[in-house]
Amino acid sequence: MFSFDKRRFTSRRSFALARSGATTPRVLQFVSASLLYLLISPPLHAEHTRRWRESSYEDFLKGTSHGVAVRSDGRLELAPKFTLLADADASYLFSVRLDPKGMLYAAGGSPAKVFRFDSNAKPSVVFDSSDLSAQAIAFDSKGALYVGTSPDGKVYKVSATGEKSVFFDPKTKYIWDLAFGPDGTLYVATGDKGQLFRVAPDGKGELFYSSEEAHIRVLAFDANKNLIAGTEPTGRILRISRATGQSSGKSSKAGAAATEGFVLYETSKREVTSLAVAPDGSVYASAIGEKPRAGAPAPTAIISTPQATTTIATGLAGAAQVQGQVQPPFLPFPSLVSSSIYRISADGAPEELWTSREDVVYALGLASDGRLLAGTGNNGALLAIDGRGVFAQLAKAGSSQITGIVGNSSGKVFLCTSNPGKVFSLGPEYEAEGTFESRSFDAQLFAQWGRIEWWSPPPASTTKSASSSGSARGSEPRTEFFVRSGNTDDPDKEWSRWFGPYTKSGSAAEAPPARFAQWKVVIHDGRPGDGIDWVSLAFLPRNVAPVIDGIVIQEPGVRTQSPAAASNQPTPVTLKMPTAPSTTGVTITQTTTHFEQPPQGFAQKGYRTVLWTAHDDNEDELQFAVYYRGENEKEWKQLKDKLDQKYYSFDTAMLPDGAYYLKIVASDSPSNPPAAALTAERESERFEVDNTPPVVEDLHVGGPSAKMSGGHAVSFTARDAVSAIGHAQYSLDGADWVLVTPTNGISDAPVERYDFGISATPGEHTLAVRVFDSFDNVGTAKVTFTVPGAKP
Repeated sequence: MFSFDKRRFTSRRSFALARSGATTPRVLQFVSASLLYLLISPPLHAEHTRRWRESSYEDFLKGTSHGVAVRSDGRLELAPKFTLLADADASYLFSVRLDPKGMLYAAGGSPAKVFRFDSNAKPSVVFDSSDLSAQAIAFDSKGALYVGTSPDGKVYKVSATGEKSVFFDPKTKYIWDLAFGPDGTLYVATGDKGQLFRVAPDGKGELFYSSEEAHIRVLAFDANKNLIAGTEPTGRILRISRATGQSSGKSSKAGAAATEGFVLYETSKREVTSLAVAPDGSVYASAIGEKPRAGAPAPTAIISTPQATTTIATGLAGAAQVQGQVQPPFLPFPSLVSSSIYRISADGAPEELWTSREDVVYALGLASDGRLLAGTGNNGALLAIDGRGVFAQLAKAGSSQITGIVGNSSGKVFLCTSNPGKVFSLGPEYEAEGTFESRSFDAQLFAQWGRIEWWSPPPASTTKSASSSGSARGSEPRTEFFVRSGNTDDPDKEWSRWFGPYTKSGSAAEAPPARFAQWKVVIHDGRPGDGIDWVSLAFLPRNVAPVIDGIVIQEPGVRTQSPAAASNQPTPVTLKMPTAPSTTGVTITQTTTHFEQPPQGFAQKGYRTVLWTAHDDNEDELQFAVYYRGENEKEWKQLKDKLDQKYYSFDTAMLPDGAYYLKIVASDSPSNPPAAALTAERESERFEVDNTPPVVEDLHVGGPSAKMSGGHAVSFTARDAVSAIGHAQYSLDGADWVLVTPTNGISDAPVERYDFGISATPGEHTLAVRVFDSFDNVGTAKVTFTVPGAKP
């Protein structure tokens, strides 16, 4: 079923050719993958003054333009005059044409209607029917109107008095396009059988060409008067002509001579939506939608049918549709498709001129300056594309799709739209004045706004065909900037007024301090090549204190150094890192990010290490100081100040045993005057210092004991003043150390009792015991005992 969906489809702007540089990051050495994120620090020479700069197509598309074109190479310039002529009483307008006298007509639905627009652009209905839509219209040399309706429609002829009659019935599902040949023959493109009909002036029609496609969507005549057709679903561009060297006969219907179709180009898209022919003989085609790729390309082949012969230069195996196969319903405005524009030169060489994965091209035309015009959906933007592939968004129609483009002999271009149906005119004169408003910019912090700068190319020596009011400005400024500010993300009446105009780059903006800002430019009397390449607004964020995100104290006996200083050191130790802070906000400016190399950790008895993470919303350079205090003390003592790195190791031998706390203080003083510098601090968790070894008490070796399975009973007590006993070992007569467990089976207390048995031969023996606490301090003891020999 032929379905017209009136929903407005949202589409993101795409194909932005932003003029931005790229840098290759250095390869860094990491202890762990998370260090890259956690140890990113601000630029080495950060300062408060920032600049909000916009210079790319993507940047400018976020703003709002009235009479200003946004070019893909990142430039703003005056656009041709874009005027709403009429708001037709129709949801859709699919075709716009001019009769031989230059009168404008547009066709659409639903139901099917054709509108004529008088010299004042006032519409009147000259055709209507119960069909769903008037899909295509055409005029013969005498000015008679022909209308093709869909679905299950017919071709109607409308007389000068408004009387309509059925001119031709193709008996097909869809009538897609109508085109008159130089000899007055009407060609009718149809679907869903992919047939092209030829209708004589007397209404007698015949099947002119039958393709392997489901739909012949659009028609045009090239510079040599050859008939060009675009198809669906394999997106081919065909040249259809009488077969040479063949006579009419059984291979034709109704006595028509055989025809042949030659594939000029098979696009990578599914459906060809529009064709346009340039004066130099180039054929432009737009195509949309992705088609499935099925295996390797099929070889060149000639397919003969009773109606025609099609030469396929290159195709896809299995891509051709078999006639009679059930086709899915055809949607005029698919929501999610990609799109491309192709140019086929007069010698047949094809090239892809433009492509987008979001914008969809429904109509093509030519502007008075020779640029290709493309009407898109589903945001209703009109693009102009030059021969180098540089394109500009000239205007937005306020409708979802621009569906038809036609130009008259004086250079004026007319467009029709859908959702809703409207008619516009474009040029050839340029706007006398255009306005562009930037997007609202969020400085993330309350800020003071500074100078506004911009760059415009030198004025051209020649003038555009602009309006007389624009060309008479003489020496008056042709570019005026304005700035305003506010504290809400959406500019409204509760923002400040516009301050300006500023006509010299580098002028100080007078907008009051606020978090958000916006600039506006008014361009007068534009000339070829004129425009604005970039705009920059300086701002000074209010200084805010840095933030220490997290602190982690390493295990006892871990020391850190920078990677350069850590060469030839003992085995590295994996460091514990602070929890990563959640990332919020937006990058304010494009700055060079400084990657601080992570420290290398290694084991060294008696040392403690602290690592921390910190950030500053002003992107200031930070310095740090480390303080300590005992558990029952009130005053903080300084360990180290003026640290640039976010880690510090110290020898705990300088501290008595006990519990302590560390405090990290961050300061943004390197980036601020002393009176404006701010600090932040954060305390660590409790940690202990223990440099005193445990004590072994009451080491005793007894005689053989049944409890020890006949061995000699050994007992001792291990005691530590600060930390828990880690483990204990013994060695008999210098043999290997043997691990022993405490009497209660677990070492978790400052005092542990040990009872175990050893086997010893008669004679004198030495038993050595060593005990480790949690800080790897070692306490030792030994005892000498004698085992008597056996009695004779």
